Amino acid sequence: MKKLKLETIPSISPGRIGLIALLLTLTVGGSLLWRHFALPPPSSADSASLEDRSNEVYSFTQPLPLAVPLDAAKVALGNRLFHDPRLSADDTISCANCHNLGAGGADNRARSVGIKGGVGAVNAPTVYNSGLNFVQFWDGRAPTLEAQVDGPVTHPLEMGSTWLQVVAKLHLDASYKDEFSRLYADGLTTANIKNAIAMFEQSLITPNSRFDKFLRGETSALNAKERQGYGLFQSYGCSSCHQGVNLGGNMYEKMGLMGDYFADRGNLTEADNGRFNLTRNPDHLHEFRVPSLRNVAVTAPYFHDGSANTLEEAIEVMVKYQLGRPMSEEDVQSIAAFLRTLTGEYLGKAL
Repeated sequence: MKKLKLETIPSISPGRIGLIALLLTLTVGGSLLWRHFALPPPSSADSASLEDRSNEVYSFTQPLPLAVPLDAAKVALGNRLFHDPRLSADDTISCANCHNLGAGGADNRARSVGIKGGVGAVNAPTVYNSGLNFVQFWDGRAPTLEAQVDGPVTHPLEMGSTWLQVVAKLHLDASYKDEFSRLYADGLTTANIKNAIAMFEQSLITPNSRFDKFLRGETSALNAKERQGYGLFQSYGCSSCHQGVNLGGNMYEKMGLMGDYFADRGNLTEADNGRFNLTRNPDHLHEFRVPSLRNVAVTAPYFHDGSANTLEEAIEVMVKYQLGRPMSEEDVQSIAAFLRTLTGEYLGKAL
């Protein structure tokens, strides 16, 4: 089985990998809408045709790449920084606290816990494959991975630090000073810390899911129920938002297209405003970056508010509020089975 190789070659500028993912999406985008509207209404009784459709060569997505061309030394430095609690004000919280690589790249909490027990406003999204997202954070406020690093480091409820403090602490570590001097012309700076962390985050791709193998032509990688779920995923319209190489992460969508999710849930918070908090445009109220479904089976709870604890619950919420149509329990189970095939590998090991 192939392992992810981090080749020491001229690197892709951090943040540009999201653009690459978007361009990959556009290669199938022209046929996506046709496919969504052309497919007949799904029916469990029509399982044979749905399974046949799932085996078609075309797809609304592509398999993840097996390797990403990055500077291996900068990736290693970024890995060290990602796990270093000295980036927080009291030296207790690292990036990995909320983005645990052993827990799907998230923390399996509805809300993350920062310094001094501070609780965040939204569910922490997975860091795996985050370099393939077109923007970062649920509300899209960071256009690049480097810009995203600012958020948790300086947020008072997360790491509660300042870059002046971070740089000063790391300067006391001779090994950091030597490594930055070797890799960056201007040495240990705020911009270079962000660059190294972003480079590491770009490396966090998870190829070789069973679905990836299926897309590469290994039809036996998915069983009949999973192929059924794949067909239903397309026929119900889930793939209209969850498409592209990351199965999401490349567009915004309003939470509650076909029903008032927030009125039914109650207890509104400022974070529920989504993109509106940035643009103040009423059209952007409750609008969020569509999350990637890669590794979704290991990143519960779901949604920006962490309100759904299981895949089945999340599917039922999406069907009600985003699609506005009924779905049988059998179809829910089939789609959940398909989603479980999206769990990939990191450095050759299954998540």
